Amino acid sequence: MIALIRKEINTFFSSAVGYLVVTIFLILNGLFLWVFRGQYNILDSGFADLSPFFEIAPWILLFLIPAVTMRSFAEEKKQGTLETLLTKPISNIQLTIGKYFGSLFLIIIAMIPSLLYIITLHQLSKPVGNLDVGSIVGSYVALFLLASSHTAIGVYTSSLTKNQIVAFLISLFVCFIFYFGLSSLADYGVLSATNSLEQLGMQLHYERMSLGVLDTRDIFYFLGITIFFIALTIINIKKTDLKQKIKPIIIALIGLVILNIAIKTTYYRFDLTQDHRFTLSDATKNLVVSASAPVVVDVLLEGEFPSEFRRLQSETRQLLEEFNSLNSNIQYIFTNPLKEEELRQQTIGELQKFGLTPMEVSVKESGKTQIETVVPWAIVSYQNKSVKIPLIKNTIGAKTEERVQNSIQQLEYAFADGLTKLLNPKKHKIAVLKGNGQLPDRNIADFIKTLQDYYFVGAFTLDSVAANPQKTLKELQKFDMVINAKPNQAFSEKEKYVLDQFIMSGGKSLWLLESVTMEIDSLMNPEGMGVAVMQDLRLGDALFSYGVRVNPVLVNDLYSAPLVLASGRGNDSQFTPYPWFYGSLTKNSSNHPIVKNIESVRFEFSNQIDTLENNIKKTILLTSSEKSKTEGVPKEIRLENIIRKKPDIGSYTEGKQNLAVLLEGKFKSVYKGRIKPFKAESQIDQSKNTKMVVISDGDIIKNKTLKGQPLELGFDPSTNLKYGNKEFLLNTVNYLLDDSGLIEIRSKVIKIPFLDIEKVIASKTMWQIMNMIVPLLTLGIFGAIFSFIRKKKYQK
Repeated sequence: MIALIRKEINTFFSSAVGYLVVTIFLILNGLFLWVFRGQYNILDSGFADLSPFFEIAPWILLFLIPAVTMRSFAEEKKQGTLETLLTKPISNIQLTIGKYFGSLFLIIIAMIPSLLYIITLHQLSKPVGNLDVGSIVGSYVALFLLASSHTAIGVYTSSLTKNQIVAFLISLFVCFIFYFGLSSLADYGVLSATNSLEQLGMQLHYERMSLGVLDTRDIFYFLGITIFFIALTIINIKKTDLKQKIKPIIIALIGLVILNIAIKTTYYRFDLTQDHRFTLSDATKNLVVSASAPVVVDVLLEGEFPSEFRRLQSETRQLLEEFNSLNSNIQYIFTNPLKEEELRQQTIGELQKFGLTPMEVSVKESGKTQIETVVPWAIVSYQNKSVKIPLIKNTIGAKTEERVQNSIQQLEYAFADGLTKLLNPKKHKIAVLKGNGQLPDRNIADFIKTLQDYYFVGAFTLDSVAANPQKTLKELQKFDMVINAKPNQAFSEKEKYVLDQFIMSGGKSLWLLESVTMEIDSLMNPEGMGVAVMQDLRLGDALFSYGVRVNPVLVNDLYSAPLVLASGRGNDSQFTPYPWFYGSLTKNSSNHPIVKNIESVRFEFSNQIDTLENNIKKTILLTSSEKSKTEGVPKEIRLENIIRKKPDIGSYTEGKQNLAVLLEGKFKSVYKGRIKPFKAESQIDQSKNTKMVVISDGDIIKNKTLKGQPLELGFDPSTNLKYGNKEFLLNTVNYLLDDSGLIEIRSKVIKIPFLDIEKVIASKTMWQIMNMIVPLLTLGIFGAIFSFIRKKKYQK
């Protein structure tokens, strides 16, 4: 058999045809990947990965492999040497396998120069060497298995005829049908992801593996196809009539079907990517498996996109494929809502009505800027209910690389969050405290409406404490969490005791408190002046016992949101943004799931928080910038100073100030060892394990209003900017109440390898020439050495 493999290689490279075939393969790869502009050009993609190569390789192999295998049996038949081979002391199995491995080895030789592409990406990545090696290895395994299957098909079709051209065309047709044809026919089904035709085709299995995920179902699929066609070849070259061949063919086909059915019941997946991006968290798996009826995901991200959105599309498709592999009830389809050009504007208007706002993105490719319209949304439907899921993560001031990474980072959580709304019934109850001057309903309406998608939310007043404190405590303990949104009236001892015992019994709490009273509206008077004064809510001892202190000082921060002031009247009104150093913009780089990848959170007249030594775990969630300082009260604040005076930058030397703190553990009751305001049924001096978040500003939960109607929390109509207040608070509530671990998905780190654009521009021509010429030179050197050894051998 080894002799047969050598014979195949010698015969192939002994003629100009062999070198011509490999040369064409290398030139096509080089042109599409490094020279021609388009979706396969690696240098224009901006990403340091070889996915374009693995996308285009099946097309090139579609022609290369039939060209290599067409002569394996056809030439033997034409020259009459097949009969001679069959008379040798070699079995039909050895003959077929020898021909097969000889052809496969030639394909591998043709693919070896592509390793140069890895070296190129290693040098051009940012930083140097930032490559996902595991993903590349998995992709090469997929390419090898695909080549193995195509080679088996090519060897079989060569055994059917004496004519090499006929063998080439039949092999080309069969390989095309198996790879592209079945998948294309599947598009006529209702949902391509569940169509059996696509499961039978090679494309689905190859694309799943080419992302760096090795699934035993895909591996055995390719092995089964390879063995099946090798078996057909062995049967075909036997000296038997057609009737005698049919029975073994049917047995081989039945064996192939049984194998594929068996491997679908028990399978293993190996995620080779460096960040295990395609390994779902346990919480997500449990959620996906719980779907007992069809869940249809319509992804509106289909069409021709800039490179960053092609990557987002690919990652979204792979994630949904993971969902589908876990539960076939999760079905998906990608559509392009803007496909019909004549209905484009009308469609955009309809999308905006449903809150699916398209994006106009400016993308730089090959030094040129182009504007593209994309609809980065998905709609998930389940039993007459639906939710919309944003696929793009916009961040103020973010670069393209950051936007792509942040968007891909939050994909699993975004879909898991949407499925939670549809699949999981509400079970937690949240009490929104009233009675101590908390924000009115219209100012927290948007956030409360958002919470109602996940939880039961109701108002709870502490006024009844005075009359019946025991009943009030018992009623409050029916809730799982309390939200105390910007109270401005002091709490009585009975009210504090009720809240304290609620926490001791394991209740979660979100405190949005201010120790200084000051409002923007108080500056909008003829004098343009207001005075910030201390506000005592009488909660200091309770917070001190829990481990924090909200200090009566204002945080003045150079990194802050602008304040827009109007001048003029009527149509002559002008709106001018001014620096507003009391409106801190926080952008935390922590990996904590509450704040990871969120937009900047806007504060207003925030205070500074101290953390105190005790046994409670404390996590700083949000801080002001390094360029901050604190100002004591009373403090006179004038708009005139904001507009006309430049800040003394040298005075901003106090560094980051804590604005939001998470506390977790077993809290000590503030009334431990003290006289109780009233007699409770059971006094608890130390809590169960519980959590709370203390935020030193009540305005971060306050939505703006327009004509009496609440606007979306975090949206500033004067600047048309959207801050991360809503996302931060929603993450906070989800973290405090989450018992499934779903919020922990936000801690998952996904690394996207990018190209160093400056280096690419500076050395683009050099790398293009290198990746075109070096593979051809390698082939030439191989040919020269091969020819020299062959001549020397026959001279002897």
